[in-house]
Formats: sequence, structure tokens, C-alpha cells
Amino acid sequence: MATKKTYVVEHLDPECGPWSTLEYLTIAKESADSGAHFCLSSAPTDLDLAESLRGFQGLEIERRSVEEIYRDCKDRVCLLDPAAKEELSPKDADEFDVFVFGGILDRTSELRKKGFPGRRLGPIQMTTDTAVRVTRMVIQEQTSMNEIPYIDHPEIRIDEHESTEMPFRYVKDAEGKPVMPEGMLDLIKKDSEKGFGDLF
Repeated sequence: MATKKTYVVEHLDPECGPWSTLEYLTIAKESADSGAHFCLSSAPTDLDLAESLRGFQGLEIERRSVEEIYRDCKDRVCLLDPAAKEELSPKDADEFDVFVFGGILDRTSELRKKGFPGRRLGPIQMTTDTAVRVTRMVIQEQTSMNEIPYIDHPEIRIDEHESTEMPFRYVKDAEGKPVMPEGMLDLIKKDSEKGFGDLF
């Protein structure tokens, strides 16, 4: 029987903004639906979670860091790292059980220095939920990175006069639109005039 896969996002920030909340809800639901586990690690004791995330069945909050949790099995932990030499591939499902994402206060370079083996997810930055989604498609669905349909830097129509370009890569759905968390488009439209810095 295959080992259950775990997706870990390092979340060191005591706050969890509306953008992150929607991403985490989506990751938790999609992970649970696929039979995988989702965890926020290094969570501060004063982490302020939205009501929708508190006690959510598909989400585990872990105060310990990745280094502490997986001290004895570091070789089975894959760090998703843009500086890694190898791209993630379906065969990595046999190599790794845990997949770690740097999160907002990005710890990727720090974890890299601590010896966690790394894999790349391509040259273009992804949102956290997209990075987890792509990893799951490669690892659990055994789809190669170059077989996944993407849409880069999509333009989101705010109203009939205004649009904004998202600076990320997304998975493309059957209608050619970017796959985003439920409620994300409304959030982007609502807060477009504030800039994205307040959303995370």
C-alpha cells in the first residue's frame, strides 16, 4: 500500500490574511479529497486564524518546525525549491512522502542549507495553492510537469474599465481559466485598489 502523502506549508507569520485563508482552505479540501494530509508547520502560538480555518477537519496546525518533525527521516522530505537542480517528476512519488513549501515568510533557502533534498516546479512563480496542486498532480496523479495545462500571468477583469494582471502561474481549467480558490476572484476585485500586499 502506498504511503499517504503529506503537504506542509511553513507558516511563521502570527497573522493569516484573507488570501492565505482561501488558499489554505482549498489546499486542505483538495488534499483530503485526494487522500493526502495537509499541515501548517512552525505556526506561532498566537497565530490568528479565520473562523473558517479553526478546527477545519482537513488542516493540522503544528507548532514544531519541519526540522523537528522530520528530524529522523529528512531524506523522505522534498523541499519545493526554485533553486533545485531537478524538476519534480512522477518518479519522486517513490522517493518522498512529505512535500514542503516555504510559505509567505519564505524559509526555502534556510531549509535548503539544512540539507533537505529539493525539486523545482518550473521557472514561473506559483501561488501556494497552485504549487501544492501541481505537486499533487505530479506525485499522486503521476502527470509530468510538461503535461499539466498552465496559464501564466492571467488578466483578471475588475469591471468594464479596469483589469489587473496576476503575477503568477496557475493550472488552467477545462474552460481555459485559471484554477483559483473559491472566493479569490471576489477578493481580488474587492481589494484591487489596495494592492496585493494587504491580502496575504
